[in-house]
Amino acid sequence: MHTIDTTAPVVVRLTTQIDAPLATVWSLHTDVDDWPAWNTGVDQARADGPMAVGTSFTWLTHGTSITSTVRELVPGKRIVWDGTVQGIAGIHVWTFERTDAGVVVHTEESWSGEPVDAAADELTTALRTSLQSWLDCLKARAEQSAA
Repeated sequence: MHTIDTTAPVVVRLTTQIDAPLATVWSLHTDVDDWPAWNTGVDQARADGPMAVGTSFTWLTHGTSITSTVRELVPGKRIVWDGTVQGIAGIHVWTFERTDAGVVVHTEESWSGEPVDAAADELTTALRTSLQSWLDCLKARAEQSAA
């Protein structure tokens, strides 16, 4: 099982509850090409193929183009991807758990590398803000679709 680098200078963990079916939440989250339609932090996104271990996708967020590669995929439960951009190595883990109230989505991400060492506090704040926005956007779109 792939995990974040818990020793990295930047580690952010967030959770949200979404009042929507798991299938809806999972579909939105794993349809990379559609991210810009609902995630305000993503300007462009394109997967190189169907979502599977080894699939890469390129996305533009906050003016930065990132190529990520799926390292683990458990449909409806877990997806892990990683990538390196501008000297920052990121590992991102998402888990999804069906509950009586819908779905609990948990995200955790680690960043390491020289740029992170030089500005860990600022980058922690930036990552936390970005991930919270992602969760908020996912929740809003999933609950809108489920209504």
